[in-house]
Amino acid sequence: MKLNRKLFRLFIAEFVGTALLLAIGLSAVILNWGKGSWTAALIPSVPYRRLLTGFLFGLTGCIISLSPVGKVSGAHINPAVSFAFWLRGKMKTKALVGYIISQMLGAVVGCLPLLLWHEQGRSVGYGITIPGKPGVILAFCGEVATTAALVTVVFIFVGSKKLRNYTPFTMPFLFGFMVWAETALSGCSTNPARSFGPAVISGVYTGYWIYVIAPLTGAALTAAIFKHFRLHHYYHIEAARISYHNSPSPQSQDKCK
Repeated sequence: MKLNRKLFRLFIAEFVGTALLLAIGLSAVILNWGKGSWTAALIPSVPYRRLLTGFLFGLTGCIISLSPVGKVSGAHINPAVSFAFWLRGKMKTKALVGYIISQMLGAVVGCLPLLLWHEQGRSVGYGITIPGKPGVILAFCGEVATTAALVTVVFIFVGSKKLRNYTPFTMPFLFGFMVWAETALSGCSTNPARSFGPAVISGVYTGYWIYVIAPLTGAALTAAIFKHFRLHHYYHIEAARISYHNSPSPQSQDKCK
């Protein structure tokens, strides 16, 4: 029973964290790209607005990671990240399943406040991600590449005792660059939950399979590369956490195993 209560606490934290990520992060998307956006008038350059949007989305994730919610669950707030930790042997299957369910449900709940954006939100599908004009294949490859980049950064930073406290701070810059560089292909999701929430409230599931299979593929490829080249010996992950701040010890924070 004690273990179940502990896991339930982690799942609730992931639910809340993912809900906040979508509610706040996608509000930035709507603000910057929705019909009547004052940001578009202020910053007419599409590349610059993509950079800003990605930075704000990553900053949202950073703040959640540093919050009490993030410190409880480790702030995965992304099924692909949880899957990557599971592949590294840092999560048991029941914890993985609970995290993913919590993240997907949190994504839907987190998107409900986006309805308050009314026409501005509807004009961009409340931040929905769909394949761009280059087509499905490039959208799939883009999601694989960006998710692999995300997981690589997580593995390197979390796997280094000197760097792991700085992991959350990489997200604004990483997502700023990735959204700037890749969003024309797929919208730069890297997160099945992030794409699921707006798909549910908009009723548009165009190409949604890409945003499930491609991120998981990117995570699996990265885990395979680390294993093949024995990089896990250099970047040893002690616990399935992105948030390590104020952790009393690795043992007490390794709650997902």
